[in-house]
Amino acid sequence: MNVVVIGLGSMGKRRIRLIRELYPDIQVFGIDKRKDRCIETVKKFAVQCFSDFNLVTFKVDCVFVCTSPLTHNNIIREALKHKTHVFTELNLVDDGYIENMKLAKAMKVKLFLSSTFLYRDEIKYIKEKVTDSKRWNYIYHIGQYLPNWHPWESYKDFFLGEKKTNGCREILAIELPWIISVFGNVVDYRSLSDKITTLDIDYDDNFMIQLKHENGSKGCLVVDVVSPYAVRNLEIYSEHEYISWNGTPESLLEYNKSLNKLNNVKLLEQPEHIDGYETFIVENAYKNEIKAFFDAVLNDKDCIYGFEKDKDTLSLIDILGA
Repeated sequence: MNVVVIGLGSMGKRRIRLIRELYPDIQVFGIDKRKDRCIETVKKFAVQCFSDFNLVTFKVDCVFVCTSPLTHNNIIREALKHKTHVFTELNLVDDGYIENMKLAKAMKVKLFLSSTFLYRDEIKYIKEKVTDSKRWNYIYHIGQYLPNWHPWESYKDFFLGEKKTNGCREILAIELPWIISVFGNVVDYRSLSDKITTLDIDYDDNFMIQLKHENGSKGCLVVDVVSPYAVRNLEIYSEHEYISWNGTPESLLEYNKSLNKLNNVKLLEQPEHIDGYETFIVENAYKNEIKAFFDAVLNDKDCIYGFEKDKDTLSLIDILGA
């Protein structure tokens, strides 16, 4: 199988590393218009790289789209026209969604959308605990100062600095799929936002959002690109039950009623963390969704999150104002 990773930034290189680790027999290639990224990728992974998809002369079985979101639509469409299975990172806009879903079906290939948190063991555990038999409340703060997201480059040169694909929008696109999966569809909402930093951006940099779900569960969601300390703090509670999580595998805690104390919930024997990333970014979930993609391609398994659901998620984000 030949797999081409398009876009050799931090995420593209992560995908190459993990594909080679999980599937050493797969031939992996890279594409990026930036020569420096191609050179770095060749040095790190010893894979052949191209500056353009048109230079690829062999049969491509799968494409991983890891470029900036506003470029995804055209790349996905071209790949589908070549009867190529597609794995795409977050799109953040729904350009071409309906057309590409129809094209994938016509070409009988898989169109797979990344939603990494749905593959985290902590989220799977939380989903098992949060049942529809009762109503739950949750308080969730996710924030990190925008210039610290990619400290090796200016935020003005990064897609998160643009209004259409801004940092708060990306956070919501990452978090809302698992929140809706756990608590149910959103039936009511309130959103309060403004700009409190001096960053050179033309969008609100912090949001305080209230959500009500179809079974009556409620949430307070605080999203920002303001907090100088990277934070992911979650509290979920109902009568006699309480769960907290700070984003790391070691921080998942659950209330023990009989002992009246919080117990640590250990789910991963060896969580994988790469130096240079925040402690709540672990590689295990990225591995899990890559496995799910190839399971869909090789064994015709269904995707747990796709373009149809994401279109609804992006519509909600639009309504919330991000």
